[in-house]
Amino acid sequence: MRHLITGGAGFIGSHLAEALIAAGDEVHVIDDLSTGRLENLAAIRSERRFSLSVGRIEAGTVLAERIEWAEVVHHLAAVVGVRRILDRPLDTLKTNLGGTERVLEIAAALGRRVMIASTSEVYGKALRPPFEETGDVVLGPTSRSRWGYAASKMLDEFLALAYHEERGLPVTIARLFNTVGPRQVGHYGMVLPSFVRQALAGEPITVHGTGEQSRCFSSVYDVVRCWRALAASPSARGQVYNIGSDDEITITELAILVREVVGSESPIVRVPYEVAYPAGYEDMLRRVPSTAKLEAEIGFRPLTPIHEIVEGVVEHERREELVSG
Repeated sequence: MRHLITGGAGFIGSHLAEALIAAGDEVHVIDDLSTGRLENLAAIRSERRFSLSVGRIEAGTVLAERIEWAEVVHHLAAVVGVRRILDRPLDTLKTNLGGTERVLEIAAALGRRVMIASTSEVYGKALRPPFEETGDVVLGPTSRSRWGYAASKMLDEFLALAYHEERGLPVTIARLFNTVGPRQVGHYGMVLPSFVRQALAGEPITVHGTGEQSRCFSSVYDVVRCWRALAASPSARGQVYNIGSDDEITITELAILVREVVGSESPIVRVPYEVAYPAGYEDMLRRVPSTAKLEAEIGFRPLTPIHEIVEGVVEHERREELVSG
């Protein structure tokens, strides 16, 4: 099959591209390299079934040409990371809304299968985990730019489902919960790679807030497997699915685990939100998905233990240090 991946030089997109190439498919990636990296695609760039276009999906003719070529469109291009979202709220809204609308409009005209990457952020400040796909969401005020990201992804979902209802677009939405693994960077607020790099350097491991907030971390390999299964399922069209682990760990516990796996003596230092982020920043105490709908559809869910995930990230970062050092 022929696959187009927008944002395919990013962390998740590059792993998806590798999996599709390994399965014998053809892959074209479009990425503006604002957060994606060519190094992420190093393992497949020489493959004859792989090709790449560098640029924004909102402009030019490449997107339309490649959607026409593709049989399946995987839309992962978006502004990601808390730090980047807070620093560039306008770019967040324009990229997430404008890019998605263009992908959906062209795909609908051509009748292409589409997978849309959404996020657990759409649940906002909902207080009753585990979060189900049909549950209510609670967002903060428009004066706090953090919620602009959640709102933009929510509107992406509304657009996708509207195209399905009115134009018959075969689209599926995947809400991703804290996907982690090799090649993820910590520049934009991603917690696990930040902790690992601090521990390897012997620097303080900086935990924002109290550290009692909990998250469920999923291996990128598990997430890609779930994503591909949903893309292949006709009954998943017009549906929304959580993709994530339901195994909770607090951020302090994660910092301790990283330190143990690395064998580091780095101190764990708590940094108040008002120091780490702009005034008015809000965080959620828990973020846990219900995976019942996902399991009913494809028969499995992300299950890799957090200890194993951390070991894989540490091993990757150590290899990177040897190569760069």
